[in-house]
Amino acid sequence: MLEITCKGSPYEIGHQHGSQATHQIQGSITFYSNLFDQNAKLSWSQVQSTALEFEDTIRQHWPDYLEEMRGIAEGAGKTLADIIALNVRTEINFGLFSDGCTALSWLHKDASILAQNWDWMTEQKQNLLLMTIHQQNKPTIKMVTEAGLIGKIGFNSAGVGVCLNAIKAKGMDKTRMPCHLGLRAVLESNSCKEAVAELQKYGIASSCHMLIADSQGSVGLEWSYKDLQVLEMNERQQVFHSNHYLVEHPGVVDTVWLEDSRFRIKRIQEICDGVGDAPTTKKTQGLFKDEKNYPYAICRAEEEGNHSGTLFNIVMDLKAKKASVILGRPMTPEGVYELGF
Repeated sequence: MLEITCKGSPYEIGHQHGSQATHQIQGSITFYSNLFDQNAKLSWSQVQSTALEFEDTIRQHWPDYLEEMRGIAEGAGKTLADIIALNVRTEINFGLFSDGCTALSWLHKDASILAQNWDWMTEQKQNLLLMTIHQQNKPTIKMVTEAGLIGKIGFNSAGVGVCLNAIKAKGMDKTRMPCHLGLRAVLESNSCKEAVAELQKYGIASSCHMLIADSQGSVGLEWSYKDLQVLEMNERQQVFHSNHYLVEHPGVVDTVWLEDSRFRIKRIQEICDGVGDAPTTKKTQGLFKDEKNYPYAICRAEEEGNHSGTLFNIVMDLKAKKASVILGRPMTPEGVYELGF
């Protein structure tokens, strides 16, 4: 996995991202261009046109993010429409893309664990980046992202982290904040409470679940294009999520597009019960190696008709401000990366 560090103004951060990851950004564009064509019969030029409909809202509310995307485009020799399209790919066709994931948070007196397996088509694994971002007057960010995207899964120097679960429910509102920009906003926050308040100010444009945590605890945010339902920690100070709504969203229909989503959330709770009350990074990594119901398991494999596999695992301890990333399926790791502040 390519590791890059970016710093400076929003444009400079973007330009460094674009120039250091040009090959991977082209890979992301090729991957999503093919996927939109195959799954939605949309040409990349049509995708670009739809993406540009978000430009005015982004410029109005989050001009720094637009500048960063402009920097990525110019650094990588792409158009701004290319980069906006990557960053709003979740919104363009109402959760068309079925990137399945299993996530958990777990607060203990000695640790605040936030973790997930991110499952997607293995072709996109080659376009993942391990990215560090230094910005003036904001926490430093360390995240795993897809090349060209300004926000994804990770944590910051203030000890705030975020995970993402895709949910396939129709509906999209271009006046709200695109999902991946929302992830970036979390990673620029100084506390879980601050992150939630920032997202509530704008709402999220399409369906997804964000699991946000800091050293004091965690909260799950189930978004649709028109509402938010909040998941608080259970009696063991945990939150679990997979790829379907856990609570009702009035007027929104959840397709529960991955039948194994219900299995995975039940399974992760079951195996957490066997860990005891003192979660550690190592114990948590072990949970995400679980292969029950293979290949549709927590540790997912792209075979036997299953169209996605686990591309990486991340386990963060937000009290220690450390994280461990495993590239590939945790049962067959292709690389291990230790992060910290």
